[in-house]
Amino acid sequence: MNPVSAIILGAIAMGSFVSGAFFLRFWREGRDRFFLLFALSFFVEAASRVAIALSAAPNEASPWLYCVRLLAYLLIIAAAIDKNRAAALGDR
Repeated sequence: MNPVSAIILGAIAMGSFVSGAFFLRFWREGRDRFFLLFALSFFVEAASRVAIALSAAPNEASPWLYCVRLLAYLLIIAAAIDKNRAAALGDR
């Protein structure tokens, strides 16, 4: 892996981690599951970027990476569905 790719992967991982930390802080203040699921999604994305950067033969087209990204996106979708369902039921 060339140094520029490693730097970019590190920057993306750092950005994802910081975003996850912000959402985790919002969750701790309000206890809204929406923020917790978003925080988990960003932490999963950060972990996948770190795993790519630290692997011996990085390959962003590998199936396991797509499964990890799918998990992150499914968490975001679940957060949106949960928030809309709660609003429709009058919980919040």
